Amino acid sequence: MTKSSLPEPGEQINHYVSSEPFDPLAAEKLTPEQEKFYFASQRQLIWWKFKRHKLAVYSAAFLLFCYFVITFAEFFAPYDLAHRHVNHIYAPPQGIHLFEDGEFVGPRVYQRVRTLNLEVMKREYSVNYDKSYAINFFCKGDPYKLWGLFDGDRHLFCVEDGGSLFLLGTDRLGRDMFSRIIYGARISITIGLLGIAVSFILGITIGGLAGYYGGWVDVVVQRIIEVLQSIPSIPLWMALAAILPVTWSPILIYFGITIILGLLDWTGLARAVRSKLLSLREEDYVLASQLMGAKPRRIILRHLIPGFMSHLIASATITIPAMILGETSLSFLGLGLRPPVTSWGVLLNEAQNINVVVLYPWLILPVVPVILVILAFNFMGDGLRDAADPYN
Repeated sequence: MTKSSLPEPGEQINHYVSSEPFDPLAAEKLTPEQEKFYFASQRQLIWWKFKRHKLAVYSAAFLLFCYFVITFAEFFAPYDLAHRHVNHIYAPPQGIHLFEDGEFVGPRVYQRVRTLNLEVMKREYSVNYDKSYAINFFCKGDPYKLWGLFDGDRHLFCVEDGGSLFLLGTDRLGRDMFSRIIYGARISITIGLLGIAVSFILGITIGGLAGYYGGWVDVVVQRIIEVLQSIPSIPLWMALAAILPVTWSPILIYFGITIILGLLDWTGLARAVRSKLLSLREEDYVLASQLMGAKPRRIILRHLIPGFMSHLIASATITIPAMILGETSLSFLGLGLRPPVTSWGVLLNEAQNINVVVLYPWLILPVVPVILVILAFNFMGDGLRDAADPYN
């Protein structure tokens, strides 16, 4: 519209209005991608943001693989947990070979020849390249009882009769380290899950009461948390673990260590729950629930806790590595799990002697899965925390 065509003051301007009807929805029409985003649930938004964190996704896949393996540990381990190879005590790790004389022959291992060096009183193993054994898959091996219910003898891989297969060497009793690491993962990884269950129950309950009621309840809870957090963790773990009677069965020792780890790791979660509830309890929907006669337990569990459940999930993935480290440290020092129970800490207990580590360095290999699992939990926790953060 030019300046000369502008209407005079008081003149009707109806003829300047377009004759086409105005559609307010047309101006705000969403593309399919925008519509998918705006109508997505909170769970979908968290999943989309989590997938962008590639390292967290790879870590989650690695952890799922670990839990799948320990579920069928008897199948994945080539030997039974207590199978002793008396002719292969302190045998070093074996290499797998795919070619012979330039031709592909499949995975094979060469024969090991043991000799005793009387000068240093040490068993020495040499490789006989003239004799090799094929590695078979889905073959019969040591019998086992899967989950204590089903009899079986099939293993993922094993060596043909007459040969030996020690991918990570053997220990002082001739037991395969690779098989024992797989069996030990079942204890070390699950103890974190059981411990976090105890920690969550205590943290949500105590922190929820402190945040919802406030006042003297909050003051008492905060003082208890400060006292517990002021005590060094490792000495406190050692003192409490030493109380467990040596006459207890391995199962009782396992649950005792789990409860100890859960009792000591609830303080951080309780503070997080308290701070969230202090801010959420002033919301209108909480007041509406109170006016309708809802009890505090229902308000906390049905209305307040779900409001920051994603934060609790992220906290759990960060707390589990601390519990795995706690069990490994206690067992390494001889104050946690004890044989015949096998965990990564129990396996590392045999590597306390520096002379043994120098002579047989493969005994310290159980520390590798400890590092990998803890790093995977931390990376996955970072990804979940960023995905659950509404301001990210």
